[in-house]
Amino acid sequence: MQAEIITIGDEILIGQVVDTNSAFLGKELNKVGVSIYQITSIQDDKEHILKALKEAEENADIIIVTGGLGPTKDDITKQTICEYFNDTLVENEDVLAHVKDLFTKYIKQPFSDLNNQQALVPSKAKVLMNRFGTAPGMWLEKKGKVFVSLPGVPFEMKALITDTVIPALRDQFKFPYIKHRTLLTYGLGESALADRIETWEDNLPDFIKLAYLPNLGSVRLRLSAKHIDKEKVNAEIQNQVNLLLPQIEDVFIGFEEDKSLEAVIGAKLTEIGKTVSIAESCTGGRIAQAFTANAGASKYFKGSIVSYATESKVNVLEVSESDITSYSVVSKEVAEVMAKNVCVLFNSDYGISTTGNAGPSKGDSDAEVGTVWIAIATKDEVYSDVFNFGNHREKVIMKATNKAFEMLQKEIAINHEKK
Repeated sequence: MQAEIITIGDEILIGQVVDTNSAFLGKELNKVGVSIYQITSIQDDKEHILKALKEAEENADIIIVTGGLGPTKDDITKQTICEYFNDTLVENEDVLAHVKDLFTKYIKQPFSDLNNQQALVPSKAKVLMNRFGTAPGMWLEKKGKVFVSLPGVPFEMKALITDTVIPALRDQFKFPYIKHRTLLTYGLGESALADRIETWEDNLPDFIKLAYLPNLGSVRLRLSAKHIDKEKVNAEIQNQVNLLLPQIEDVFIGFEEDKSLEAVIGAKLTEIGKTVSIAESCTGGRIAQAFTANAGASKYFKGSIVSYATESKVNVLEVSESDITSYSVVSKEVAEVMAKNVCVLFNSDYGISTTGNAGPSKGDSDAEVGTVWIAIATKDEVYSDVFNFGNHREKVIMKATNKAFEMLQKEIAINHEKK
């Protein structure tokens, strides 16, 4: 079973809006056994939309379209879909009542003729009620192919997919079983990792594929199995994991299972009842941002200090001016004091600190661009390490962020084993 995703909007093509919808749709469809044949982003242009729909119908069984359902003149998706299906727009009373109710409760402006147009849908379409917005989703069929048009607003689209579209697809089609198992590794590059596990990879069953997903400082190994026999998939995935783990045990830090490393760390901290706080300099809040992107982070994340300037390290984190003068602001000594003192400041079990030169200039230190000290502190001890992450500013920041998570994860594992 194949699907094609079409996102409509000039704002996507010019880079004004990042297409997160396709990533979400690909993941959700894949979960139920639908393979993504192609993802296409197109203009708000009638001929372009018609061409994309025709090509998608030739390629896929399920076509998901997002965007272009607003009430303004630049949103032409509904009218173009009508043309493609040789159909006409009709007013749907349920949608109209829903839109008026939204205006009455939440929107402090008069209801206009433009808003009234949100209730117009193709006569052949099954309406998918959008409880979070005014533009309904639409389900149409043609020669055994399913076309679903959804609003481009991410939270509206996601609710419709989860609550309505996926259940309807399950009812209509028989999908194979798909399972992914993702192993997180840190500290070994993609090519070195591939060399190490080459023999194992060459002997994978034909219904299991391996993907290398490198990031700055880490590589995820994703095993993907697709088969009609669910029990066979689960058993063989586990068997392959068991064969793989002894070969990567020195760099393996856990299973992702659709979670980022920071989410895995957060779950572990919650499980063992421990907390963390952060003192960031060169990473500028990235570590804190990654933690707080996960729901429930308040259970384990106490807070952070972005002590970017030297004065804030002295005035807020109480790093001594003599240490800065003697060792430099980018040093083992300063990093360790930052980590220890942020632990005290927030009364947390773990403290992380970063201090370095992300570039392009050296800032308050003579350390080479790319140099970063990272420290991890507990209430009893502290340790640190120094790295050079290159000369590209964003690369340095992301590598430092990822390395900090790696170091924290290992420290948590070591301390937990001691207990």
